[in-house]
Amino acid sequence: MAVKRETCIQFIDQEGRGEHLSLRGEIMKNKIKGFAKEIGTDDVGIAAIADYQSPRSPSIEKLFPEAKSIVVLAFRELSNCESPSPQIAMSGRLDLMDFLRRSSYRMARFLETDCGAKAMTVPATFPMEMSRETKGLVADLSLRHAAVAAGLGVFGRNNLVYHPRFKNRVIFSAVLTDLGLESDPPAQGESCSRCNRCVEHCPAGALHEEGKTDVMKCMRTLEPYGLGASIQFWTKLMDASPEEKKVLLRDVEYWRLYHVLQMGFQYLCFNCMKSCPDMQKM
Repeated sequence: MAVKRETCIQFIDQEGRGEHLSLRGEIMKNKIKGFAKEIGTDDVGIAAIADYQSPRSPSIEKLFPEAKSIVVLAFRELSNCESPSPQIAMSGRLDLMDFLRRSSYRMARFLETDCGAKAMTVPATFPMEMSRETKGLVADLSLRHAAVAAGLGVFGRNNLVYHPRFKNRVIFSAVLTDLGLESDPPAQGESCSRCNRCVEHCPAGALHEEGKTDVMKCMRTLEPYGLGASIQFWTKLMDASPEEKKVLLRDVEYWRLYHVLQMGFQYLCFNCMKSCPDMQKM
C-alpha cells in the first residue's frame, strides 16, 4: 500500500546547484526516521561523516566523495540464533539479510526521490574487497562503528554493538548521502555488564583480548566452509588420483562445502549473541 508523505522542496541556485531549503536539520532527520519506521526497521540513527571513525575500513571519500552523512538502520535479530540447528539459525539470518537489503534500497530511493539527495547503499556482507591485504575480512564501511557514531549503541565485551533495547541481538545497514546532517547524540541507557559470558562461551577463543576480536580464529569457527576450506578441498582434489577424487566428491565435507557455496555463506556459530544473559532482561 502506498504511503503518503510530503516531498522535499529543492531549489536551484544561480550556479545550478541543488540546495535543500526545507526539511533541514532536525526536521529532515525526523522525516528520514519516520520513513525508516514506515518500512519496518527497528531503529535508525544518523551520523555525520566527520564523527565516523573506523580503524581498518577505507575512508568514505574513496567510496562516495560527496558524502556528508550516514543513515544507519537497525534490525533486531530473530530468536533463530538460539536454535541448536545450524539450518534454523542461519535461516533466520538469511531472512533478516533479505529484509535488510530491501530496506536499505528503499531508504536510498527515498533520499533520492523524495529528498532530492544523492544516496548510495552499503553492502552488509558481500560484495567486499577480496585481496591479500584485506583477506576478505574488511568491509568498505564498518557498520558497527557507523552505528555507534549514529547513537545506536556502544561496543560490548564481545565487540558487537550493544543496543539500548535489543542488546547485542541487532545488525545494521547503512546508506551514504550528500545531505549535511548532524550526528544523533550518543546512545543512552543500559550498557554491556562485562560479565564475560561471551568470552567464556566463544568456542574459537577469539575474544580473550579486551576490545579486540581475533578475526582469523573467529572465522575458522564461524565459517568452517568458507574460502579457506574451498582452497584446501580443490587443492586436494587436483592432486588426487581418479579413485581418490571419487572418494572426495562423495565425502560429506564436500556436500557441506557445496551447500554453502550455493547459499553464498553460512554462519555456524551465534554464541556471542545467544550467550549474553542481558537478553533475559528484555
